[in-house]
Amino acid sequence: MPELPEVETVCRRLRPFVSGKTIEAVDVFDAKIIRGHEPDQFVEHLLGETILDVERRGKFILFKLTNGYLVSHLRMEGKFFPHDERVSPVKHSHVVFTFTDGTTLHYNDVRKFGTMELKTNEELFVTPPLSLLALEPFDPDVTAEALHRRLSRMNVRAIKTALLDQSIFVGLGNIYVDETLFRAGVHPTRPAASLSYAEVETVRQEAIAVLTEAIERGGSTIRSYTNPDGATGTFQETLYVYGQTGNPCQKCGRSIEKMKLGGRGTHYCPHCQQ
Repeated sequence: MPELPEVETVCRRLRPFVSGKTIEAVDVFDAKIIRGHEPDQFVEHLLGETILDVERRGKFILFKLTNGYLVSHLRMEGKFFPHDERVSPVKHSHVVFTFTDGTTLHYNDVRKFGTMELKTNEELFVTPPLSLLALEPFDPDVTAEALHRRLSRMNVRAIKTALLDQSIFVGLGNIYVDETLFRAGVHPTRPAASLSYAEVETVRQEAIAVLTEAIERGGSTIRSYTNPDGATGTFQETLYVYGQTGNPCQKCGRSIEKMKLGGRGTHYCPHCQQ
């Protein structure tokens, strides 16, 4: 599933292609993708709208329109890719936007789990899904003090599952939580409430560092992720623990181990993360 660095990369690649373009036609080939409106209403609202910008909140892509926003979540396999001229729908393209300059933008999704919905400016941050999200690690309001206060109330919850909760800390998915905890030297099964103030600050700083590096490298391509240009991310080349089961730890030489925690595959070094 694309996580924050991958979604940020998608936004950066889409922005120069779609910004300033006006939507002439929208073809919806699978109504399940559309939320909150009937497909006909969805199309009607978008006709004549100009895309002013492409923004991101958590893992959501926000197409800023002349009137309101188109909010999209890629889920497991969703992809946006542009074409320089109108083409026939390709396999797994479920929504196709055609612009007045003749170019098109395809939303392609093998599993059909992705979503699109329209929001007014007033609704955007005060209604689900965005109203359910906490702040991102980059936000200056996410201080060690605030995060430690939240985590200190989680006596029986593991720090790994706490960090995956998007109502606590937005943007860290499975790959980046494993990498953050390794860099912070914190075992993933540690009760969240057991972390000291200093440890929470280390986790916060490492989360920012991991996400920043991943964005600079265009995200991680573990299975099928590519950006709208068709390029893959390269952060997977620098991973310490995720997907490294059985390989020697780059810090201590012990074997990286994997276990199930909260239903998620969890990678760690038993020596560096005691």
